[in-house]
Amino acid sequence: MQCGIGQFTLRLCETVEKSAPHSTTTLTLTRDRTSLGEIWRAIGSVENVVCNFPIVAWKRVILSPLLALVIARLRGKRIILVMHEWGGLHRLRRITYLPALLLADVIVMFSTLVRRELADDPVASLAARKVVLAPLPPNIAAPAGTTDSPLRQRLADARNEGRLVIGHFGSIYPSKQPNALLEIGAVMKQRGARPLIVYIGSFIRGMDTVEEDFHTRAAELGLTDDVIVSGYVASDHEVFGLFNQVDAFCYPLDEGLTARRSSVLTCVQSGRPLIATAPAETDEFDHHPRFRELIERGAIVLVPRGAGADAYADRIAAVVKDPPPLLPFDFDRWWSDAAEAIRAQFNRASGTVPDNAGKIPLPGR
Repeated sequence: MQCGIGQFTLRLCETVEKSAPHSTTTLTLTRDRTSLGEIWRAIGSVENVVCNFPIVAWKRVILSPLLALVIARLRGKRIILVMHEWGGLHRLRRITYLPALLLADVIVMFSTLVRRELADDPVASLAARKVVLAPLPPNIAAPAGTTDSPLRQRLADARNEGRLVIGHFGSIYPSKQPNALLEIGAVMKQRGARPLIVYIGSFIRGMDTVEEDFHTRAAELGLTDDVIVSGYVASDHEVFGLFNQVDAFCYPLDEGLTARRSSVLTCVQSGRPLIATAPAETDEFDHHPRFRELIERGAIVLVPRGAGADAYADRIAAVVKDPPPLLPFDFDRWWSDAAEAIRAQFNRASGTVPDNAGKIPLPGR
């Protein structure tokens, strides 16, 4: 099973290879199977080292990527650190990533909010001067066909019985506020809508009790029989088969919708309406015009920040009654945009990209 950041890393490499064949290589660092010699030789063969954080199994394998970055610095290579999250990470995880922030020449982020979280961090704020924003593409492309599954049939049967299937896709962890959707489901149930809430994904094991708290809250709200957690779904064809049986997706987020929500972009490809909390930053999508267009054209419907569960229930009912038109989605173009933004930070054989190339300055910095 591969995490979303692992998928992103491999797709990024594939996309760069399409535009510049034989220009990239990948080195997967593991706790037991990657030697110091392998890391030294791999880094010696390149001009740029791109490392993606955070790491799911960070307590087991964090030393290897940090060692690789130290070797890259010693060998005079340019280090591009792709940092997908910051403030939402556990404090101990952020501490382990501080050396990477220090060693990096450029830090690529995908969200204005996440960049501001780094800038506001009392320990790591100076690293925010290195940040470049890039547009994030979805990891998963809508396949030409779908695959049936017992869960898909269960959702189809529920819809045939008149139930409203509300979907949520992606790994489940605290910053996604999984319990907030339960509150919305409870409101809809009180209204007689007969919701069935399906979480297409699995809980990430951490140092919290998010899974236990989730099931406890579902029971308190009387939703135990109205909630399904699929667990990991290995096939993209099966994922989109499940999407086809969802009436609407919903993402109530305390931080608001951000441009780093790849799971939202995956859902939008299904053509099903998606409701999410409005962004906290007014410029959140300024660097990502394709994401902004999805909002402007109604594929993503925003609910004002601070709104209660009733407001989300109202929006769900409205978009299910009058869904938005299916918009074309050029998956390869989304990935080309991301690859071009990151490649702009590479050293070239003919010279070095300036440190400030492509950077979006921080207000007041």
